Amino acid sequence: MVKPSVLVTRRWPAAVEAKLAETYNVTLNTGDIPLAPAEFRDAIAKFDAVLPTVTDKIGADAMDVRKPQTKIMGNYGVGYSHICESSAKRLGVTVTNTPDVLSECTADIAMTLLLMIARRAGEGEREVRAGEWTGWRPTHLIGTKVSGKTLGIIGFGRIGQEMARRAHHGFGMKIIVQNRSKVKTEVLATYNATQVDTVEDLLPQCDFVSLHCPGGAANKHLINGPRLNLMREDAFLINTARGEVIDERALTQMLMFDLIGGAALDVFDGEPKINPDLAQCDNLVMLPHLGSATREAREAMGFRVLNNLDDFFAGREPQDRVI
Repeated sequence: MVKPSVLVTRRWPAAVEAKLAETYNVTLNTGDIPLAPAEFRDAIAKFDAVLPTVTDKIGADAMDVRKPQTKIMGNYGVGYSHICESSAKRLGVTVTNTPDVLSECTADIAMTLLLMIARRAGEGEREVRAGEWTGWRPTHLIGTKVSGKTLGIIGFGRIGQEMARRAHHGFGMKIIVQNRSKVKTEVLATYNATQVDTVEDLLPQCDFVSLHCPGGAANKHLINGPRLNLMREDAFLINTARGEVIDERALTQMLMFDLIGGAALDVFDGEPKINPDLAQCDNLVMLPHLGSATREAREAMGFRVLNNLDDFFAGREPQDRVI
C-alpha cells in the first residue's frame, strides 16, 4: 500500500519526525524557513497532507489551488486562525489542531511572566548583565506582591483554567473570569472564581489581567486603548494568547506614560517582527513565544498531530477536527 505523502512545514522534535516517517512518506523543511504562499500552493497541489505550525501564514492566496491533492492539514498548535477557513472548506480540506497537551506548559509561562513583571525581574537581570548593579539597598527595584492579589482571566478554556489553578491554589489569588460562554458553576468553584459578563466589567477590578482567548478577526485588538484605560494605574497585563489580541500601539502609549503598572508578552502582532517602540518600555517583559517550549509539550503536540493523521487516513473522524 502506498504511504500518504506528508509535508512538515517546520522542523519538529526528532522523536516525532522519526515516528511520522514510519507510517508516511514524509518531506521535511530541512531549512526550517517559513514557506511563502507560492510554496504552500505547490504543496497543497502535491501532498496528501500538510502539517503547518501556528506561525505559518496560510491565507486565501496560499490556498488558491485549482486541483488540490491535500486532504488534511494537521496543525501543530491550538490556534488555527492563520489558516483561511473559507478556503479550507472550499477545497474540502480537513483541519485539526492540538488541544490539551500544551495547556500546563503555557500556563507555566503565563505565571512566569506575571511574576517577572510584578517583581521587575527583567529590569533586574538587564542591570546585572550590564554590570550596573551597585548592591542591595532598601529602595532598589521595588516591585509588587503577587500573593492575595486579584487576577482577571480573559478566556477560560483549558489554558485559562490551568492559569487559575496556579494563581489561586499556589498564590492565593482571587480569580475573576470573562469568557464568551457561560462557565459551569462547578468549574468556577474549583478556583473560587467569579464570572463577569464583559471585558469592561473585569478590567477595573484586577491587579493582573491574563489573556487566554482565541486569536483571529473576532478578537483582533480585543484589548484596545479604551479598554486599557479601564485598567488600574498599578495593574499588569499578561499575554500568552495571540499577538493580534492587543493593540500594541495603544499598549506602548500606556507603558511609556506609566498609565498601567506594566505588561508581559510572549506573543506579538506580526511576530517575529516586533514593534520597536515596545523595546523602549522598561516596564515590559518580552519572551520569544515560549508558551509550549518544553520537550514534553512539543513532543506531545507532534504525536497529537500524528494521531489525527492516523485517524483520518484510516477513515475515522479525527478527534481534534476544527474545520
